[in-house]
Amino acid sequence: MDHFLSDPAFWVAVSFFAFLGLLAYLKVPGLVAGILDQRAARIKIELDNAAELRAEAEAVLARYRDLTRNADQEAQQILDDSAKASVALAAKTKADLDAALERRMDLAKAKIALAETQAMAEVRRVAAETAISAARILIAQQLGPQGQDRLVAATIAGLEQRLN
Repeated sequence: MDHFLSDPAFWVAVSFFAFLGLLAYLKVPGLVAGILDQRAARIKIELDNAAELRAEAEAVLARYRDLTRNADQEAQQILDDSAKASVALAAKTKADLDAALERRMDLAKAKIALAETQAMAEVRRVAAETAISAARILIAQQLGPQGQDRLVAATIAGLEQRLN
């Protein structure tokens, strides 16, 4: 038995098992498991929040795309209606002038052409301003300030090119 008491391996084994006993007595494995479970729960909550945020961002993007598509369609409809109205107005004016002032036909045709060009330019300007104002309001309601600035600039540039 003295042989065991003088052997360092024996004392290392006794110390090791005493350490394990102390850990078990203080319930360290349970504490570690609890800490790991809490961390796993926090990570799961963060992942769930990230998934919700992503879903919200995708919904906002889809809603923005719908609004942009609708604004473009409305602007095109305004342009189409204005073009039809100006053509109808030009035809009526031409018929009235032909009946009343036949001898001044050349002068009347020149005035009609000028009026049509000015009306189209005015209609385009008003339609563009209306579409831009509507887009700004819709975008202001849906995006943050930085996103609004980028989107408004891009949309205005696109509308101005299409309308001019």
